[in-house]
Amino acid sequence: MSAVLEVDGLTKTFGGLKVTRGVNLKVERGERHLIIGPNGAGKTTLFNLIAGDLGADAGTIRLAGRDVTAAPTAVRAQQGIARTFQILTLFGRDTLLHNVMLAILGKSRLRWRPWGRLAREQQVREQALRQLEAVGLAAKAHLPLEQTSYGEKRRLEIAMALAQQPVLLLLDEPFAGLSAEERATVHALLESVSREITVVMIEHDMDVALAFADRITLLHYGEVITAGTRQQVVDDPRTREIYLGH
Repeated sequence: MSAVLEVDGLTKTFGGLKVTRGVNLKVERGERHLIIGPNGAGKTTLFNLIAGDLGADAGTIRLAGRDVTAAPTAVRAQQGIARTFQILTLFGRDTLLHNVMLAILGKSRLRWRPWGRLAREQQVREQALRQLEAVGLAAKAHLPLEQTSYGEKRRLEIAMALAQQPVLLLLDEPFAGLSAEERATVHALLESVSREITVVMIEHDMDVALAFADRITLLHYGEVITAGTRQQVVDDPRTREIYLGH
């Protein structure tokens, strides 16, 4: 196996507050890696640094061996990073199909053809429909987003990320706010994602997350406290003290 993501000494400070403190993280190809930690541990900031939405003050980020530390967000997306967000970021007035088509367009040469009509791009349309089928939303492809449930919006966001054919998929709390039935649906969806795609996930629902993860990293006040296999991290007394509460 080879590392898809390597983070070394990653540090970010806001004013006098260090949000990440020399974070080291290595994720192998095809791995399902879980990031856990209390609120304020720096988990989403770490994702923002990896995706390029924030610039690091120190440290390096490598994607499949390539240094992307100084690369803009758009360049990292083109090189294979896709993500979802803790707060949904979708095109609310558009249909589900159009949302996915726009996600595909972001990595297509067609984005340089501003005079064309996206609705007429049959290949993009068919690709988007296949992606919606994969997440169980094909029957609602032509519905406006506002007519769908919160759980369906979560699945749509995952569909949009997968439609970009990423090397590395960052999932920021994909189970947040879902009912038990919706969590089971999203869990089955994530289990079906090809191992060609490496997944790093932030999640607080430990029952679901632990069943999904190969390896876990625990953050606390921006520092890596422990990292390893599921069993190693769960058995670490620091995990019980800081995160599991016993």
